[in-house]
Amino acid sequence: MNNQPSKPSRQRWSAMELTGLALVLSSLAALLYAPDSLSGLFTAITARVCPIVVDVFLTSDVGVAIVVSVIVGRVLERLGFTDALIRIFLPVMGTMGINPSVIIPSVYNILGDINASGKIAGPILVKAGATRDEIKLSIATMIQNPQSFATFAIGLVALTAFGINPLPVVLLSIFLPLIVVPFLLSRTLYRDTKAVELETLPRFTPQTPMMKVLFDSGIEGMQLLLLVIIPAVAVVFTLIGVLDFLGVWAAIEAGIGSLLSALAIEPTTGVLSVLVSPTLAVAQLPALTGIDPRLVVGGFVLANSGFPLSVVLGQVPATWAESTGLPEKDGLIAAVLGCGIRLTTAAALAYWLTPFILR
Repeated sequence: MNNQPSKPSRQRWSAMELTGLALVLSSLAALLYAPDSLSGLFTAITARVCPIVVDVFLTSDVGVAIVVSVIVGRVLERLGFTDALIRIFLPVMGTMGINPSVIIPSVYNILGDINASGKIAGPILVKAGATRDEIKLSIATMIQNPQSFATFAIGLVALTAFGINPLPVVLLSIFLPLIVVPFLLSRTLYRDTKAVELETLPRFTPQTPMMKVLFDSGIEGMQLLLLVIIPAVAVVFTLIGVLDFLGVWAAIEAGIGSLLSALAIEPTTGVLSVLVSPTLAVAQLPALTGIDPRLVVGGFVLANSGFPLSVVLGQVPATWAESTGLPEKDGLIAAVLGCGIRLTTAAALAYWLTPFILR
């Protein structure tokens, strides 16, 4: 008796085969009637991908900053930084019934880089026994914080230039979400959380010799840049290139600017934060004149987050899948949720807080 499972019949066309046939026929039609269209598509994609991959990540200080942030993060870890954070946040997270390790990525994010945060802090959550919901909660919380200290520092200059008291903005937009977002999400979407006792947690400070930490972290940073971040960025901007070739990306980009304006976020720098670089966005804020201070506050809050979209849609899911085993779909949903929370926070602070903090 043959107990082997029967193989699907090759006589019947599968959905993917029909899709492939449509692509073959459309490609042949393009070669016959519009021979320049395929090369135009490739050119449009290259024009979008090349400036970001080469000019931003390979030959500018952004790529170097990612490598350096991994080095700094690993050195901090070796010097007991993680264990100190666990002790600080354990009482607060314990009262909410949440593993304190969920805060670690956000703090590393502020001090270093969002990609290094996932690379370094992701395994810490796994080692601390965080549930899958707590890992997703951690990603959504991490999006609420600036992805580099440079963005935070330059943003403070922008607020001061417009006569805005930066202290309330910083407290409400960067530090308060460390507590509020985990609390809200653990009561609504990500309920599988649990408090832990300090005695049940391992020590997170490695005993690796310091020189080995320095050299190994440099290698780790380059691997993260070349094997995870750049491929993820290339995928996202390839899709943007396709949309640009189809003639719809300009409308999408304009729609993003209109949405940001409605949310009291300065649209020009806001689009830069969402699509290119938050650091570049806040650097341009002080040069603007004659604009509503609410737009500056909204722009600052948006820039000090996990954007741009290439990070949210590509780098975060890929990095966290590699470091924690969390499915990329789950990481993506958590990151997008975090972006929604951040946009809401930016609008709320811009409209309601700004009148009280003008000097």
